[in-house]
Amino acid sequence: MKIFTYYTPEQVPIQDQPDCAVVIDVLRATTTIATALKHGACGIRTFADFDSLNQAALGYAPGTCLKAGERGGKEVPGFDLGNSPFEYTPERIKDQWILISTTNGTRALSVAQKATVLITAAIVNLDAVRIFLKDRDFATVWIIGSGWEGAYSLEDTVCAGAVSLELGQAGNDETIAAQALYQQWQGDLLGLLKQASHGQRLLGLGLDRDLAYCSTPSSIGLVPLRHPDGYLSGHLI
Repeated sequence: MKIFTYYTPEQVPIQDQPDCAVVIDVLRATTTIATALKHGACGIRTFADFDSLNQAALGYAPGTCLKAGERGGKEVPGFDLGNSPFEYTPERIKDQWILISTTNGTRALSVAQKATVLITAAIVNLDAVRIFLKDRDFATVWIIGSGWEGAYSLEDTVCAGAVSLELGQAGNDETIAAQALYQQWQGDLLGLLKQASHGQRLLGLGLDRDLAYCSTPSSIGLVPLRHPDGYLSGHLI
């Protein structure tokens, strides 16, 4: 298995596609997606923009889907949900379709659509993702961080390093650097998230609890996996 890491969607090569793409947005889209599937959502459909999300929502019967929107860390007015995992309780989202668009994570997912297999990863489902990749032993894996509006992010990079460490051969320098970051901070992931620029942004919004949740390793035992029909469903490990 050869693993390539791309810190932002903008770095992803457009001419090739991997056997498996792993999209990461620790703060908070891929953490929230894993949480929603754990709590019984039918599936997650992701959208890069609100127009396409709102159009798709028209195809669902009333009471069967929830629209989730986030920009700049804040919930978007007129949507049912934001991007905090604590909003996605079983009472609220069980047996619902979730249609979601976020600042960074859903944009990263859009660049990986041609991969043979597409999954999402976060710190909360780290062990499940590693088991999934090891069991299938893909020839090439791309780990794609969401970053922040095109810029590098510490939280996605440390998760990429955690996923790839001792799993396969590093295909680029970014993978080695991500592994080194994880090795340095694996004992204090919350401390790293608090230093990250987006972590600081969320702390400024009073979302300390979100950071603590997003930095808890392997609390969820499933992998969000793209279904042939395009939505993400929960693959239990």
